[in-house]
Amino acid sequence: MKWNPALYDEKHGFVAEYGKSLLELIPQNPDQTILDLGCGTGALTRQLLPLASRVAGADSSPDMIRQAQAQNPVIEFLVCDALDLPFREEWDVVFSNAVFHWIGDHDSLLESIRRALKPQGLLVCEFGARGNIGAVEAGFSQAAAELGYAYRPKFNFPSPEDFRRRLETHGFLPQEVYAYDRPTVLRDGEQGLRNWMVQFYASELAAIPADLHPALFRRAEELARPALWNGTEWVADYRRLRVVARKGE
Repeated sequence: MKWNPALYDEKHGFVAEYGKSLLELIPQNPDQTILDLGCGTGALTRQLLPLASRVAGADSSPDMIRQAQAQNPVIEFLVCDALDLPFREEWDVVFSNAVFHWIGDHDSLLESIRRALKPQGLLVCEFGARGNIGAVEAGFSQAAAELGYAYRPKFNFPSPEDFRRRLETHGFLPQEVYAYDRPTVLRDGEQGLRNWMVQFYASELAAIPADLHPALFRRAEELARPALWNGTEWVADYRRLRVVARKGE
């Protein structure tokens, strides 16, 4: 997927804002090392600095990393694949916010993180849980189908039970694994849902002629409105999975 860093920062700052509460789950140890996996433009990476002796951000998007580095020149950033992290027992904490649902293969992901963590290292993360953006996806999918284009769900939203089993299979000791609803206001009033679709369905939209986009957006909004429009703004039906797990022996 092609990311638009400027649009992401301007219209979707809620991603990092909601992620701030995850910082409270990181141990208070100024000597530890922390990797921010899927760091995006680095909004949360810089907030990790007071919590560690070394902080780095990693993301698969060169565009995101360029913006992160430009905005945070004192932090180490690198472009890399989360499924093949170039680290071996190097980090005390792997932190990640709103990333894992973009990755289809959670088994390879957890194995990559396990290798990167030091013995007894900690994974602290949050991402989409089963049922996340259900009304958004349903509206977009039906609107695309009515125009003759098939939407194939690309997100990986597991249940807490499923993800807990995967953690244990890959040698993690789960401490917290739970899902919760987090209705999320989208900025810009009437334009909020459209902005969201432009960012997060960019690859799908690239396969649909641009002259059809306005009709697609209007129909998706019409379908989602009963569930997501509160009279003045769009409120996306987010459901999150929060995880704290320690690497076992």
